[in-house]
Amino acid sequence: MTMLHETLAKLRRAIRLPACCPWKGRVTSASLRDDLTAGLTGAVIVLPQGVAFALIAGLPPEYGLYTAIVPTAMAALFGSSHHLVSGPTTAISVVVFTYLAALAQPFTPHYIQLALAMTFLAGLVQLGLGMAKMGGLINFVSQSVMTGFTVGAALFIALGQIGHLLGLQLPRQSFWRFGQAVWAKLPETNLTALAVGACAVAVAVLFRAWYPRLPALLLAMFAASGLGMLLGGDLAMVGALPSRLPPLSWPLVSPVELAGLVPGAVAVAMLGLAEAVAIARSVASRTGQMLDNNQEFIGQGLANIAGGFTSAYASSGSFTRTGVNLQAGGKTPVAGLVSAGAVAAILLLVAPLTAYLPMAAVAGVLLVVASGLIHVREIQRIMRTSRAESIIMGITALSCVLVDLEFALFSGVMLSLLFYLNRTAHPHFIVLAPDPSALRRPWVNVRRKGLAECPQIKILRLDGSIFFGAASNITEEMHRILAEEPAKKHILLVASGVNFIDVTGCQMVFQEETILAKEGRRLYLCSLKEEVLDTLRRCGCMGGLGKDVVFRKKPEALRGMLKNLDYGICACCEARVFTECGNLPQGYCALDRPE
Repeated sequence: MTMLHETLAKLRRAIRLPACCPWKGRVTSASLRDDLTAGLTGAVIVLPQGVAFALIAGLPPEYGLYTAIVPTAMAALFGSSHHLVSGPTTAISVVVFTYLAALAQPFTPHYIQLALAMTFLAGLVQLGLGMAKMGGLINFVSQSVMTGFTVGAALFIALGQIGHLLGLQLPRQSFWRFGQAVWAKLPETNLTALAVGACAVAVAVLFRAWYPRLPALLLAMFAASGLGMLLGGDLAMVGALPSRLPPLSWPLVSPVELAGLVPGAVAVAMLGLAEAVAIARSVASRTGQMLDNNQEFIGQGLANIAGGFTSAYASSGSFTRTGVNLQAGGKTPVAGLVSAGAVAAILLLVAPLTAYLPMAAVAGVLLVVASGLIHVREIQRIMRTSRAESIIMGITALSCVLVDLEFALFSGVMLSLLFYLNRTAHPHFIVLAPDPSALRRPWVNVRRKGLAECPQIKILRLDGSIFFGAASNITEEMHRILAEEPAKKHILLVASGVNFIDVTGCQMVFQEETILAKEGRRLYLCSLKEEVLDTLRRCGCMGGLGKDVVFRKKPEALRGMLKNLDYGICACCEARVFTECGNLPQGYCALDRPE
């Protein structure tokens, strides 16, 4: 019994239940007021988007709004980001349609059932990754990818509103064909729609500048809607919505169909996590928040699991609504709860009134939001700092516009990994020598100070790990350096910058020692970390390297090398690089080696 109790106790500690409202300590009366405004603004924004995204996914329009209720609330309750707003998104909608269209006819009950089942499975995958503490995988998304993704998403959002702003029906095509369509249809611009959109932009900008405490985006939509009613004309409206809450649903289908949905569910789950955490990190970099990726995985997983039971299809973090939330002054995830509640209330109470909200007004507000996502200082900082990071940022941003958002994110991550692997595969050698101008004569970079070197000893510091991807480059670089000074017979490799060595690296060190010995040279190693020494011992290299060639510290290595020098050369040397050289009389070129 005792063993059973101990096992159960360990099991309870291992399986931690998801924490609800980890952000509740941040809620204040002031934040509630800001969150209320931001939540109401986000609810109005999601109305046309939810309808459009549901149609893209092959579902009836009300399912897009259902996805903006329960999943949005669950992600807010269990997520870690203070500003991320979840719900229907373009990328997820496209993936859902692409996968399910081959299995069932879109808009049919069978198709809807499969979409709900896929949502449930995707949520299970996300929850499992969060519970398994796999959130660290997202750390491979670098800051340059985040910045490029933010800029690209802002451009993507802005381009998507051009048709509504100009009152034109524009096809969803490639960027170039889209541009050609805009140019061809420009003479057909609906001037009333353009005036309504311009009114929304102007009111939002002016209220932000003059009255920053007021809900500028919400007021902009009201003002633009009023102008649209005054001007009349043919304006595209959001349209009337069904007056009911999302019905309960059963997200499971037959075992055979479930098995067929697993690949699509995994794709939706991974894309949803990448999108949500990328957006959350992008916003957190501006607000200074420390994100818990595992908690965010759990929040997204529970949102989709709950969505499967409440007639919602797969959801993720929304860049548009997150940007609106931040721009509207949201402080905590309470804004997401308010948004979910407001969408539910709209469906119940004022659904017919959405028929009077012009799409041009929403487009104007989204243009203001998109402009706020582009941070010129951050872009300039990356461009000043690193050429490689600038390339990654630029390709990620362009991919958002020229291809799509999910490809942009993954391409940015892959580019970051490729640049990282290229850097780690090319470690740097630094030539060292004692600095006579310093009291303790530390070993410093020879090139920086133009220091003299010992004519018999070459000191090299290796900055980088010795592994299979770098072993060949390390060998080539070291031989290139040594070929320039063939008279130096004693090579000291300072390995303080080596954090890791693998089997290939161990073999390379042993082979280099053998090759240098055939050339009449000796290789010494010092300042190795304990982990590196342990690996050398386990590989059997320590016995093969010979005696007195591996030292823990630089002074020990120097004393060991001095015993093996040609003292005839030392006696004639005028450099006297090391402190120990002072013990040797100058001018005696045939000096016996001291004991």
